[in-house]
Amino acid sequence: FFFKQKTEYEIGVRLVGSEMCIRDSSNTVVTGNPVIDIQKIRKDFPILSQTVRGKPLIYLDNGATTHKPLRVIERVRKFDAEEYGTVRRGAYKLCEHSTQLYEESRKKVAEFLGAEKPSEIVFTSGTTQAINLVANSFGKRFINKDDEIIISNIEHHANTVPWQILCEERGAKLKVIPVSDEGELVMKEYEKLLSNKTRMVAVNHVSNALGTINPVKEITQKAHAVGAKVLIDGAQSTPHMKLNVQEIDCDFYTFSGHKMYAPSGIGGVYGKMDLWEEMPPYVTGGDMIMKVTLEKTTYAKPPARFEAGTPPISQVIGLGEAIDYLNEVGMDNIAAYEHTLLEYGTALLNDIDGVRIIGNAREKASLISFHVDAAHPHDVVTMLDQDGISCRGGHHCAQPTMIRYGVPATTRASMAFYNKTEELDALAESIKKCIQLFSE
Repeated sequence: FFFKQKTEYEIGVRLVGSEMCIRDSSNTVVTGNPVIDIQKIRKDFPILSQTVRGKPLIYLDNGATTHKPLRVIERVRKFDAEEYGTVRRGAYKLCEHSTQLYEESRKKVAEFLGAEKPSEIVFTSGTTQAINLVANSFGKRFINKDDEIIISNIEHHANTVPWQILCEERGAKLKVIPVSDEGELVMKEYEKLLSNKTRMVAVNHVSNALGTINPVKEITQKAHAVGAKVLIDGAQSTPHMKLNVQEIDCDFYTFSGHKMYAPSGIGGVYGKMDLWEEMPPYVTGGDMIMKVTLEKTTYAKPPARFEAGTPPISQVIGLGEAIDYLNEVGMDNIAAYEHTLLEYGTALLNDIDGVRIIGNAREKASLISFHVDAAHPHDVVTMLDQDGISCRGGHHCAQPTMIRYGVPATTRASMAFYNKTEELDALAESIKKCIQLFSE
């Protein structure tokens, strides 16, 4: 049942149902069954060995943030203790070495995303700042009165509010791609929304509230056909699948380090260089300039133009180490293993009376959003916590999505490649206990 990749890991998978299915960044199916040593993987993450309320920690809130392998923690510690220096601003050894490491991490990000060159990567604090950067900078240069921007009905607030504000400021119009009962974007309706007034299409690659994997390559092709640019919110996709932004052909692609086993406070955005060169700075200050006089400022070339001030240097180094780790495990292995978790968990929850899964798209990442008839999601997650299970309950910063499905909130179990099927068994049993308690 197995194939081998040339990595330090061989990952054994408990197969569920039919043949494993791996999908690349363009949603092309690549069949095969991965090999992962789950016990070895789990030993890489120190936090997973602890107990919560006397029970083993079962962490199923990876859509919110992921935990860090020890090598990432140690790499940041070593850098801070032995190598730390500011970047780009000094000629002494510590500064030169830090700058080299910083730019090496930029190169790793570019290769991980399939960018053409490292200079297309701009570091930010994460996806939220990255989208705001594009909305403000691109919007200032390219969005005018009566122009149109398209988002979808299943966006995170971070990919909704900046475009709403931009439309209010510039007199543009915001249009929304509807979503089906199953959680899939209605592509025929999307095509109707496109026009020669469309300037930007901004959609997520993976829905943080439903787990839906959107057809971003098709979305991009259709947008480009009318001259529009495309931003893809990749916060929920970068940890789960192999990516190639050149193949997708999007104009911008955002990501957050803390969702891909790196430190918090770091992320970024890929952008096509011809667009970066035309866009004005979003934040101003040191290091984003070429020359400053009291009369005029000349801006630096990208990416420096968009990285004002002292960046989160240690976090960037940690991000580079996290990418090394993911590459060694193998993104195809991760995608396939997590698909088994998704299928296994979906089958378990579908068998529980009084539980309804919200979002049953044909293409999903390893995330299950569900509603328990007998209890509010906040009560459900409180009960799960008594069994050491960490899940998320709420609207997941996606209130329009909740409105679409007629629920105030959902409980969300989001899985990573360090989770086990046994943990999903425990989740199902804990949900049953919760239903019994609240039904009495």
